[in-house]
Amino acid sequence: METAIQTSPIFWTIIIGYFVLILGFGSYFAKYNKTTSDFFFSGRRFSWWLITMSIVATGVGSHSFLKYSSKAFEHGFSSTMTYLNDWFFMPFFLFGWLPIVYYTRVKSIPDYFQKRFGSNVRILATIALLLYMIGYIAIGFLTMGKTLEPLLGWDLYTIIGVVAVIAGIYITFGGQTAVIFTDLAQGFILIFAGILIFIMGINFIGGFDIFWNSLPPDFKLPLAHFNQPPDFNFVGIFWQDGVAGSVGFLFMNQGLIMRFMATKSVHEGRKAAAFNVLFLLPISTIVVSNAGWIGKSISILTPEKWDAAIKLDHVFTYVASLITTSEVLFAFMIAAVAAALMSTVDTLINAVAAVVINDIYKPIVKDKDDKHYLKAAMIISAVTTVIGAGSVVFFASFPTLYQAHGFFHSTLTPPLVVAIFLGIFWKRYTTAAAISTFIGGAILIFIGGHYPATFIAPFDHGITMDIGHPYSYIRALYNTLACISVGVIVTFFTKSKTDAEIAGLTTWTLETARELFKGSKPNDRDGEKVKVSYKLIDSEPSELRFSQKAMELMAAEVGDLVYISDNRWWLGGLKSVHSTYGTPHNDEGVVYMTQDLWESGMFDERKLLLAEKEM
Repeated sequence: METAIQTSPIFWTIIIGYFVLILGFGSYFAKYNKTTSDFFFSGRRFSWWLITMSIVATGVGSHSFLKYSSKAFEHGFSSTMTYLNDWFFMPFFLFGWLPIVYYTRVKSIPDYFQKRFGSNVRILATIALLLYMIGYIAIGFLTMGKTLEPLLGWDLYTIIGVVAVIAGIYITFGGQTAVIFTDLAQGFILIFAGILIFIMGINFIGGFDIFWNSLPPDFKLPLAHFNQPPDFNFVGIFWQDGVAGSVGFLFMNQGLIMRFMATKSVHEGRKAAAFNVLFLLPISTIVVSNAGWIGKSISILTPEKWDAAIKLDHVFTYVASLITTSEVLFAFMIAAVAAALMSTVDTLINAVAAVVINDIYKPIVKDKDDKHYLKAAMIISAVTTVIGAGSVVFFASFPTLYQAHGFFHSTLTPPLVVAIFLGIFWKRYTTAAAISTFIGGAILIFIGGHYPATFIAPFDHGITMDIGHPYSYIRALYNTLACISVGVIVTFFTKSKTDAEIAGLTTWTLETARELFKGSKPNDRDGEKVKVSYKLIDSEPSELRFSQKAMELMAAEVGDLVYISDNRWWLGGLKSVHSTYGTPHNDEGVVYMTQDLWESGMFDERKLLLAEKEM
């Protein structure tokens, strides 16, 4: 049995203080939620660097520290394969899915299915997406419970209940703006905490050379073996973590998509995604894995200091308690995991509210003012928190978080991922095929799960079947192929939509999507950014009027789209607004704007503004 980790009032003062700080942060940014667009998409106003750190905080969930540390402890450096899976499909996202969801102004992923296929497919997509996100929320709460379990000695479900209350209060009132700005701070905290653990762990062991030489040769391999052992192998990792996990996370995670919808432009979204994959993702891999490597070295060098009964999901917490020299530092490490929980769960709760409001509530409760829908979104956020916490019971029986997460991805993501991919990249893909992908794919997944030796074994690549959780890895390959097969076969026997009916909804019609987004032909001439002061005027319609010289510098024409923000770059677009160019005037260095635009941009008095042409 594990030995309980001892803590003192100082430790809990720091942990509680962190949560109080987060709640205060959420309450402060709640004032920026004037509309449902603000609550869900932050007015599509933010710069790439702010969104990038928010993506890091969302991706490095609390489950990441625990599940990747456990795999790192078991399998060494090849465990990084489970995390570094985004590079090979990133072009499909940058030049396919991202511009489509942005330019079509979809309010949710099911909203895209409505535009592409119709209401029946939208209903199926809504059901699949809600199951996916609520399951993800449940795993987040389960992770936090397992993190605090060896510290508190409480029942797992009691811990989850307390954490759910705190998270629910924060996201219910904060909305997307609070999530993004809180995640900016938490992203830095997560990276710093992970690197600090690595440095302190190496110091605890006695230096990098001692650490490196203590590890067995197999532990140092960069890649796992092709098809063994059955619970950790190359082919299984690729299909479960690379395709079902990472592709699903980037393409169908409504919470993550909402991050990109909150950027001020497609170009800014692309920069955020590229910087994350090329620079921050490798750093994040070390951050979430190194506690397992350090723990393995300690268990070999000084076995008397290592509790042999420690559960794999408790490796991170145990290593952090072992290598930290003070309770203040240990509390900071645990607070970092709490930050990871908040960053992942807050995103998903906000995303569930967006889907429920836009895809279920509004079609039923019509013609209400925006304040009504904003209040409804807050109530749905609270209810979602309760449901997510209650859903923990479905995943608590798995031996480790990694297995629970893998089974979850392999089972729930294939129908939606396949439908999204075929819908984006294949104009011929039909409505009947999309329906068949969801329903037929789900049936085949269910059958395969019950008769794995018959249906999944032909795809096992020689992997030995685990009796307890049959083909927990390679079922992702079978499930994905099953959904693709159904979709492709039905497509060839049914009638597709015309090009006009799917204009702007596939990668082959992105220019049309841009034109529809603007309402006229885009202006792609290169121009400069211009600093201006402002003057409030009474005018209809709401538009921004610049001097003729400013228009020339920005290479803008009347009717083009313009983005104007507070000149202080470090606000990241918090105070900004999108509009159109109106008739120019002769008052150089000044932009004329209406009171409603000034209020929408939340600008400060007497502050310079920075304007740039969008298209």
